[in-house]
Amino acid sequence: MPAVVVSGSGENQEFEGRTTVYVTVCVIIAAFGGLMFGYDVGISGGVTSMDDFLKKFFPVVYKKKQHAHENNYCKYDNQSLQLFTSSLYIAALIASFVASKVCSKAGRKPTVQIASIFFLIGVVLTAGGLNIEMIIFGRIFLGFGVGFANQAVPLFLSEIAPTNIRGALNISFQLFITIGILLSNLVNYFTANIHPHGWRISLGIAGIPASMLCVGSILICETPTSLIERHKVEKGRKVLRKIRGVENVDDEFDSIVHACEMARQVKDPFRKLMKPVSRPPLVIAICLQIFQQFTGINAVMFYAPVLFQTVGFGNDAALLSSVITGLVNVFSTIISIYLVDKAGRRILLLEACVQMLISQVIIGIILFKGLKATGANLSKGEAIFVVVLVCTFVMGFAWSWGPLGWLIPSETFPLETRSVGFAFAVSTNMLFTFVIAQAFLSMLCKMQAGIFFFFAAWIIIMGVFTWFLLPETKGVPVDSMVDKVWKQHWFWRSFVAEDEFRTDVKVV
Repeated sequence: MPAVVVSGSGENQEFEGRTTVYVTVCVIIAAFGGLMFGYDVGISGGVTSMDDFLKKFFPVVYKKKQHAHENNYCKYDNQSLQLFTSSLYIAALIASFVASKVCSKAGRKPTVQIASIFFLIGVVLTAGGLNIEMIIFGRIFLGFGVGFANQAVPLFLSEIAPTNIRGALNISFQLFITIGILLSNLVNYFTANIHPHGWRISLGIAGIPASMLCVGSILICETPTSLIERHKVEKGRKVLRKIRGVENVDDEFDSIVHACEMARQVKDPFRKLMKPVSRPPLVIAICLQIFQQFTGINAVMFYAPVLFQTVGFGNDAALLSSVITGLVNVFSTIISIYLVDKAGRRILLLEACVQMLISQVIIGIILFKGLKATGANLSKGEAIFVVVLVCTFVMGFAWSWGPLGWLIPSETFPLETRSVGFAFAVSTNMLFTFVIAQAFLSMLCKMQAGIFFFFAAWIIIMGVFTWFLLPETKGVPVDSMVDKVWKQHWFWRSFVAEDEFRTDVKVV
């Protein structure tokens, strides 16, 4: 399979190469960082609905849950309980900026290795937790792992993949996130009735993918771009030959060398990132992360068992329903892998906005009419319909805003600002994931069914933003983004033109 890459001049050029078995193995190993992220996202919702866990660490929540006349929307509202989930994401936010430096100075591979070590420490602390402080610290270490993995893995995948399948291989990161969520739901389903330490098993099983990532990260190669960027030129050429499976890689090698030489001329990547010419990819990367969280997806995935209990399912049925949504999540992400390099980015995002909006509004209407704060729950038929609508919502997210929220920022920043720009994307994602995780149960308590209308309003904003401000980047080489995308866009071209004017004035 020929690999289409970019020459130093920014023009498309076909280079000899193929998608090798070694690249496939490297992609799978690196994507285990996504699996850990997904498992940590999904496991907390099931664990926080287990009575044994609540009795040990959150007895106030347990008593509220057992109350005969409990508020259907407020029985899990507890800031400490939310902190157990959300502490991971504030730690990931802080870690992402440190990871950006490590990624640039040491390379993508060591950053992934450090992530795996943080994951292992976090698993030991949470699974072996004796008090609330211990499990919170464990979640923080898991957050450090997420920050390092989410910084390094998407860049690793984008730089090692042949350009003609860059989108599909990059989305493998999101695919493994969804697999991690599904596995966590399955584990919770089977451990919920193992007393009194089912929750320890759920948290401890995370050690398996963490160990696989740790061992596997020794086997993967460093990306040619990172090696050449750090003056290991001949080693970069050798690795390039290995991952392309051919001896003649001179043209592609020269392209990477040229990009690295251009990047070295930028002494302060952060300052470059703040210039008008960098504003289009920076604004889009940040907005995509904010919108990704305000779809409401993490509220659904974090607390799926809690949510399904709220609408009338028992504990086992709620966990089983979350397994079903997890399966939908995985298969829909596979659809995205197939479509992203064929249909393009914008059409997937816009279609999903319509699909998610309809789902959220109907869920809100059903709960508004049928689920009061106290009293009877929804009928069985209504509750099942809510599960169907949640699956429809998850389906739309999984083939659009989920994977593309990571793909688009990883492919739109030029090499000189790629690491620091992507760090802004990762940190923004973690910040707003933290906000949603920390606030969702309180919002559910205060807003009740209105929370779904809240997220629906954000989906409308996302759709408008995508329609007017998000250009199509399918098949556009990284070095040609400015000329072929930003300079052609009705809004973003003014920022690029302003930067060119300032540069011309400075030269004169």
